[in-house]
Amino acid sequence: MDKRSLIADLRARFDDEKHALDGILSRAEGNSLSTGQRSLFEQHEREATALKERIEELDAQVRADDAAAPMAQRYAPAASGINSAHEQRTSSMTTPARITSEPQVYRQDSKEASWFLDAYAVAKNNDPAARERLQRNARQVADIQRQEGRALSTTNGNAGEFVPPLWLESEFIRLARSKRVTADLVGPRPLPAGTDVINLPKVATGTATAPQTTQNTAIQQTDMTTTSIGSSVITIAGGQTVSLQLAEQSPLNIDTVILGDLAADLAVKVNAQVLSGSGATGNATGLLTLAGTGSVSWTGTDGATFQAAVLKAIGQVFTSTFEAPDSLILAPRRAVWLMAQKDLQGRNLLVPADNGPVNSMGVLAPKLNTEGPIGRFCGLDVYIDSGVPINLGAGTDEDRAIVLRSSEIYLWEGIPKFEVFPQTFAQNLSLFARAYEYMSFQASRYPGAIQVLSGSGFKTTNTL
Repeated sequence: MDKRSLIADLRARFDDEKHALDGILSRAEGNSLSTGQRSLFEQHEREATALKERIEELDAQVRADDAAAPMAQRYAPAASGINSAHEQRTSSMTTPARITSEPQVYRQDSKEASWFLDAYAVAKNNDPAARERLQRNARQVADIQRQEGRALSTTNGNAGEFVPPLWLESEFIRLARSKRVTADLVGPRPLPAGTDVINLPKVATGTATAPQTTQNTAIQQTDMTTTSIGSSVITIAGGQTVSLQLAEQSPLNIDTVILGDLAADLAVKVNAQVLSGSGATGNATGLLTLAGTGSVSWTGTDGATFQAAVLKAIGQVFTSTFEAPDSLILAPRRAVWLMAQKDLQGRNLLVPADNGPVNSMGVLAPKLNTEGPIGRFCGLDVYIDSGVPINLGAGTDEDRAIVLRSSEIYLWEGIPKFEVFPQTFAQNLSLFARAYEYMSFQASRYPGAIQVLSGSGFKTTNTL
């Protein structure tokens, strides 16, 4: 797309944002906006401002290109041969300039520009060059997110907070001490702005129908009753004090080392909240701690009894929700144990797909992985999640298995945010790097869609 086409596209989006702003104002009650309307208005206003700045920047580039074109044509280096030179001049006069891709401001494999140090420079003395790079990076991230259809906001506040490079956001998804398998299975959805509790309406008791006894007589009438369920928005955060010498002099890219590691632990902690959040203040209520979920006891030591327990859990999901479960979540040691199990005829319960399974209860994918399903068992996609606890039960040596219908479980997440502060650390020549995100988790829409398998069969002694 050439620059003029890009400007036209940006102007169309700018007009859309202005129409959205006008619409919000027209729907306002009286002369004031509600909290939700104000939050939405500010979001559209920030987006419109960013688009306007980008349009002005590209417009200046187009004017500069137009002014430089005659001079560039006049002094263009001659190509070898008269025909080649003529073709080159003709091409330069008839082919419009095109912008293919703008180099990324911050690159993972380069220390030419450091997001970490630029954020520090702005926080310290409002360095204009550093601020320009940070703002240009924010526009690049926003453009890529729009191209990929991501529902994420790149508009942040001040006090040293800026949009991180896209590779750092990607590290949040990919790089982890253990993968956020269950969290990615059930979400995430974009976290709504301007709220600390997400409330979902729920039908408590429904309407009813019945055969009409005779013509012209009253029909069945039962009033529906409703309720709501809420989940708090919680904050997960962490930080690291870094010496200024390390940030400025290290041959390694400190952005990758420090912020990447903070992002990795954010991923681990979000997954832990989804699985085992206690529900206490500041914590979500996880799948394993939620009241009202179904339970199946497994006290066997072989694959056949485990298969029966999983099938019982599947039946309980059907009974409770009238829908089919889709996923089986296992700790790594239980998944590996299951791969070694055989049926009563001595056949593997999980048969490699490459072998063309016959009469199998489960099929292994051609390649094991740590983020997607590893195969199927009893009609369920099987996931290995290292976040499943292995210290449960009376002897603190049991893991768990979870059968669930993932679409009934909601996880909302905001974009992870990274900040750098020199305040209160200046006397030590130190910086403070901080990472945090907001999340909300709701699994109680249909607790029966979650079945937890527990019992002595999950002990350490019953593993490979």
